[in-house]
Amino acid sequence: MEVTRLFDILDQYLADFPKEDALCGKENGIWIKHSTQDYVNRVNWISYGLMQLGIKKGDCIATITPNRPEWNFLDMAIMQIGAVHVAIYPTISESDYNYILNHADVKLIFVSGWELLRKINNIIEGIPSLSDKVYTFRNLRGYRHLNELIEIGRANPSPEYLKQIKDSIVSDDVVSIVYTSGTTGNPKGVMLTHRNFLTNIHGVLPIIPTTNQNRILSYLPLCHVYERMMNYTWQYLGIPIYYNENLAKIQEEMVEVQPDIFTTVPRLLEKMYDKIIAKGRKLEGAKRKLFFWANDVALDFNFNQSKSYFRKLKLARKLVLNHWYKALGGNLNTIVTGGAAIQPMISKVFWAMGVRVVEGYGTTESGPVIAVSDFFKGGLEFGTAGHILPGTQVKIAEDDEILTRGKHVMKGYYKAPEQTAEAIDKDGWLHTGDLGKLTPEGRLKITGRKKEMFKTAFGKYVVPTILENKVSEDSLVDNIMVVGENKQFAAALIVPNFPDLRSWCNRKEIPYTTNEEMVKNPDVIKKFKKIIDYYNTTFGETEKIKRFILIGYEWTIQTGELTPTLKLKRNVLLKKYEKQIEQLFA
Repeated sequence: MEVTRLFDILDQYLADFPKEDALCGKENGIWIKHSTQDYVNRVNWISYGLMQLGIKKGDCIATITPNRPEWNFLDMAIMQIGAVHVAIYPTISESDYNYILNHADVKLIFVSGWELLRKINNIIEGIPSLSDKVYTFRNLRGYRHLNELIEIGRANPSPEYLKQIKDSIVSDDVVSIVYTSGTTGNPKGVMLTHRNFLTNIHGVLPIIPTTNQNRILSYLPLCHVYERMMNYTWQYLGIPIYYNENLAKIQEEMVEVQPDIFTTVPRLLEKMYDKIIAKGRKLEGAKRKLFFWANDVALDFNFNQSKSYFRKLKLARKLVLNHWYKALGGNLNTIVTGGAAIQPMISKVFWAMGVRVVEGYGTTESGPVIAVSDFFKGGLEFGTAGHILPGTQVKIAEDDEILTRGKHVMKGYYKAPEQTAEAIDKDGWLHTGDLGKLTPEGRLKITGRKKEMFKTAFGKYVVPTILENKVSEDSLVDNIMVVGENKQFAAALIVPNFPDLRSWCNRKEIPYTTNEEMVKNPDVIKKFKKIIDYYNTTFGETEKIKRFILIGYEWTIQTGELTPTLKLKRNVLLKKYEKQIEQLFA
């Protein structure tokens, strides 16, 4: 069955992979499962309902919700009537909601519940295109419910008219506007087509070692283009998807679901590893010694290690590492990571456990994947994003910027022809803004972000992400931002990993008061100086972090320092800590 539009995946799924648990969500601790047939029925009923409401081809419909099966119902229903899905992060600010909803001229909004309704209630009246058409996924007084729309569709089926609309949709039609997380300025609306997503799907299919008997546990936001593209890929392959209810419960749900494959960003894997190490530090005597011996073996993992090493690894797995593996559900085969560079040491630990980690690279504007490591000959190397996807062109510009061209590249930025022309040159090359190089074997290595690179007062360039990724290897470091543009040296703002810091203080018999007080404690500052001194040995003289300041609270999406994809909002941080940064260079 030929799939030329994303909604064609549904027909293929129903014909080739009928499942009782095609999409599964957790409500009040209970898994609610939707069969493939139920999925298709609900999609069609919602399409009929949307047509009854007067939604036409090209109209924008917004969703604001954590992951849930209803997101998929709406997504497919919207696209098969030719409307445009604007999937918005549930964690952004009111001002960003206001900008996006007005900029996209949305006709309808679907939100999950009261918490998100409160975030947009003040701005609903100021969206001329919207009227009062807000629907919820929970039965809330005074608001329409998604089930009402489904009932409208069930009562007014129009399959022939729906088929006419579907037949008029081509692969180059815009299926979604994805608003970038906006580390600087207003978010930009990336227009992605059926062809953009399908080019990526076909590119990654040979890489993913799956069968339709696998299971997926999904926790990354579906409004993030990386998770969304992979979500379509799982459906294309007929693999059931289980949605995480709460990130705090993800390890518990991994044991319940026993997923074979897991898509993630490096940050979660780092947190998982930190928890493992924290447990090891609580051990004593021979158990503690054995634990850290196995950890050292894991950190030495490499694909070309000697036979004697793999004999040692076999013993380490039997005695220690298999216990770590069971905490991941005991069935995990592959982790696909993207969104940021993963520390090689984290990859090595998971490979040593028996979980294969593949790293990908891309941008929202490229639909998203440009390169990904694979299991073919020469497809794996720690610290690289692997080979370029088939059908995708990449070249490195003179200033080391990564450029890409092909059917995966976006149609453009919505209502922004000038910004589109800046991003895509006259020859069709998308300028990613990322810096990188191609290894002799054809693997792509990311070296930094063009806009984030700065020059010191001595005219030397510093790529902060390289330093930040390296220092973040230490379990006591939760987050770090390197600064120093036009200054004499590089310096850093550091957020400690407070649970680990508390454990360290307990071991050193240092009374722990509050986070804000502990970052001023001389012994704590001395410990972080040792950490910085250790990692400075791996940097050139002009890159070394000469001064730092410890921050007394965690940076989060909610407090505004991180984007929804957990990247640093550098401009926000520079403004927020302007006085502290001045002191660093005083």
